[in-house]
Amino acid sequence: MTRPNIHFVASQVKPAGDAADKMKKRYGQSDLDQADVVVALGGDGFMLRTLHRMIERNLPVFGMKIGNVGFLMNRHSENDLVERLAEARSVTLNPLRMEVETESGTHTSALAINEISLLRQTNQAAHIRILINDSIKVEELVCDGVLLATAAGSTAYNSSVRGPILPLGTDAMALTPISPFRPRRWNGAILPSSAQVTFEVLDHYKRVVSATADAYEVRDIVRVEAIEDKSLELNLLFDPDHSLEERILNEQFL
Repeated sequence: MTRPNIHFVASQVKPAGDAADKMKKRYGQSDLDQADVVVALGGDGFMLRTLHRMIERNLPVFGMKIGNVGFLMNRHSENDLVERLAEARSVTLNPLRMEVETESGTHTSALAINEISLLRQTNQAAHIRILINDSIKVEELVCDGVLLATAAGSTAYNSSVRGPILPLGTDAMALTPISPFRPRRWNGAILPSSAQVTFEVLDHYKRVVSATADAYEVRDIVRVEAIEDKSLELNLLFDPDHSLEERILNEQFL
């Protein structure tokens, strides 16, 4: 079996670093420019950071769980890595892209693999208008915030605020309010992945709101446009008996 060129990366926690050192000695460490695959050792947070760094390189990433949360990771084992990589199944993800306008007039762009979220910055509730494909759907959402999640990210923050869990391959996004006060009966929506979602912050001088794309935050925003970026593909590798699709399905029965 031909051994692929592997580039190992690890989170800053000592167990991950120690595991990476052992695997580098056993399998070798290829330069990133020469690598066929990236093996990431850590938790889900580290996997997200790794995926963000690999977006422009289009390299598949195989994660191994060394941490508290490993929804995007495979089990950690030093043995049989070459065989596992050869048998791994690939899942393709498209990130969300947000275009942000701030109160000062600056414009910023960022990518999200899990979700884009808008959150109030002060004790004042946020007042947010929501448009889908330039059509107003929620005139004024009074809330702590609102988020737009990918299928892969629907089991993360979105699930914790009672948003729907979306199976991979559904070509859908979850639009979920965070602690909504008005409208009383609006609990969110499931949108086609082709939808363009616009958030307008009302009374933004008084009711200050920030926007985040995964861990990247922009403060004092007035408007956010979000859409799935079909031009970018992220490839995650999973053991056949540990597929992401199955884990997302199982999350709905916990």
